[in-house]
Amino acid sequence: MLQPVELSLEDMGDLAGIIPAKDPVVKAHYAPIPRFGEETRQSIIPVCEPTLAGNELAYVQQAVETNWISSAGSFIRDFEKQFAGACGVRYGIACANGTVALHLALATLGLQPGDEVIIPTFTMIATINAVTYCGATPVLADNEPHYWQMDPADVAAKITPRTKAIVPVHIYGHPVDMDPLLELGRQHGIAIIEDAAESHGAEYKGRRTGGLGDAATFSFYGNKILTTGEGGMVTTDNEEIARLAWNLRDHAFSSERHFWHKYVGFNYRMTNLQAAVGLGQVEQLEKFVAMRRANAAYYSELLADVPGITTPPEAPWAKNVYWMYGILVDEAAYGMNRDSLRVALAEKGIETRTFFIPMHCQPVYWQQFKGQRFPVAEALCRDGFYLPSATSLTRQQIERVAEVIRVVSQ
Repeated sequence: MLQPVELSLEDMGDLAGIIPAKDPVVKAHYAPIPRFGEETRQSIIPVCEPTLAGNELAYVQQAVETNWISSAGSFIRDFEKQFAGACGVRYGIACANGTVALHLALATLGLQPGDEVIIPTFTMIATINAVTYCGATPVLADNEPHYWQMDPADVAAKITPRTKAIVPVHIYGHPVDMDPLLELGRQHGIAIIEDAAESHGAEYKGRRTGGLGDAATFSFYGNKILTTGEGGMVTTDNEEIARLAWNLRDHAFSSERHFWHKYVGFNYRMTNLQAAVGLGQVEQLEKFVAMRRANAAYYSELLADVPGITTPPEAPWAKNVYWMYGILVDEAAYGMNRDSLRVALAEKGIETRTFFIPMHCQPVYWQQFKGQRFPVAEALCRDGFYLPSATSLTRQQIERVAEVIRVVSQ
């Protein structure tokens, strides 16, 4: 039987100090009603929830009524076309989730054992797992401190003759500085596969993420800006990558005859029901992005003068879509650490999430990267967490969150 990889904090040495505490229990908050003095129960503010405010239900009903509920049907094609167009590329390949989208894109490159793929250590574990699924070797790079994204200088230092791909991850909705990475790709013949799971609608120098590298991958999990519940997409302008991805997604059936396979393929298909929801979502992309940016601006306005709180950055060349509104907590200046602030918010019915734990600190990859250090990623993990970030947040909810942060450490 498969056994877990155990790793105690004692085994981690000084890295144990960056590992977050367990999530606090979020409690319903009771507050006085103005003018009456009575207590009323306020609902919990979740860290994120989907916004299903368009044609999603109508499209799902149409899929059911026409009996097209599996992996064929017009909503698959329409969703692929509309989402690819929103990214500024010709091809979209819908699939089961964001992790398999990344695996699918990497698989089209024909990676072999011994090939290396450079990824940021500060990312969600799906990124490194997709590289591992291909049998390739993940190589970790640090993030830069200004915008919390993959550091192109560290990537350049990690390139070897075995490097076959670079996977920049647009963390929390802010794009990576792509031009230096694209230039490295051209110089060394290295593929650039964007992990754009968190960056629906984000822009780099006026161009959408999802259309910057050789291919890109997206997640449509329930907490993403656009959701299909579960789901993913590969986007590309490369006809050969698109052809291979479409084929590999569907067991690599051959056009010559049925049940005839020339590749080891996968069953990574999306259903027409999911695509129906996705089409209803992508029709609202511009509105959702505007709402996220407005919410972020209001958070930043309310938190701007709180000592010890760093609000999320936005580069002059970027359009941040604030998939999650993340902050950093300087314990000395603020008066309490990140974990204590999360407990205080949870006591007031406010759900939060810590930043990612870097890949070199994960039990399952600990031995592979033991001894390697990444100071920026470690600092982000130690000090960072994100606040409720749903598209549908109200100004009153944002005010409630900001008020707790403003007063709790005083």
